[in-house]
Amino acid sequence: MLKRSLLALLTLWLLSVLIFAGGHLLPGNVGRAMLGPFADQAAVDVLNHEMGTDRPLLVQYGDWMAGFVTGDLGMSYAYRSPVADFLGTALLNSAKLAIVAFALVVPLGIFGGVVAALYRGRPADRILSVFGLSATVVPEFVSGILLILIFGVWLRWFPISATWDDGAGPLTQLYHLILPAIPLVLILFGYIARMARAGMIEALDADYTRTAVLKGLSYPQVIWRHVLRNALLPTISVIATQTVYLIGGLVVVEILFHYQGIGSLIYTAAKKKDFPMLQAGVMAIGALFALTTLLADLLYARLNPRIRFGGRE
Repeated sequence: MLKRSLLALLTLWLLSVLIFAGGHLLPGNVGRAMLGPFADQAAVDVLNHEMGTDRPLLVQYGDWMAGFVTGDLGMSYAYRSPVADFLGTALLNSAKLAIVAFALVVPLGIFGGVVAALYRGRPADRILSVFGLSATVVPEFVSGILLILIFGVWLRWFPISATWDDGAGPLTQLYHLILPAIPLVLILFGYIARMARAGMIEALDADYTRTAVLKGLSYPQVIWRHVLRNALLPTISVIATQTVYLIGGLVVVEILFHYQGIGSLIYTAAKKKDFPMLQAGVMAIGALFALTTLLADLLYARLNPRIRFGGRE
């Protein structure tokens, strides 16, 4: 676990270098983007100097990393306010949408994979496999637009915007989040169901399953006590990585449904060349990915005592 923690820190450092270099390689000028195309060049130069964007890139990177390590994410160029205020709200909003999608897709994906494995080769298996693969390859903006047209415009069952009024209760927020959560569920269902199906088939063909049957255990007891525990181990890693996608891969969904989450925040920061906001948003996603992967490894080792990280059996 120590090795994996150090690897996660190295990954975050490489991510910081890439996002810093990528942000500053974007065409345009920060001062010009903020003041507009008709602003006087002298005013643009003064603004760039005040924000420090005219300093050498290595100096800017060093200051940014020093602040990031100490918890100071800097000031937003576009809003002239602390980045942490915007980042916390955006992460909370994205977490709400991710929780709704996660609560739908995980039980549905596991259930679909288990059913497909139990009826492998039969129509139920083929239908679930085809549906899962088809839903996976459909982009979020395509399914999102169709959902808005069908359930938001024609049937009017759900609002087409995921933004609710101030002071809205949990049920009202959930009502606004169901429709934007469905495109994420469709994308992730196939991955989770396919992994659960593969794990179930491998466990059903294992020697310990045949031994349990020969001992006289009923089929439901064999499935519940012996098969599911071992079959779902590989699914944990998939769920962990897809959980991070629910947080970090929301750009299209959040923009399509006018939702102020981390994906929308990163997109807006990139358009406005708001480097502190852009860098903090991407680094937050990277930190969540590293933490979730580490927790998945711990859970995997907990469920499977034979796993030894960096050691021997």
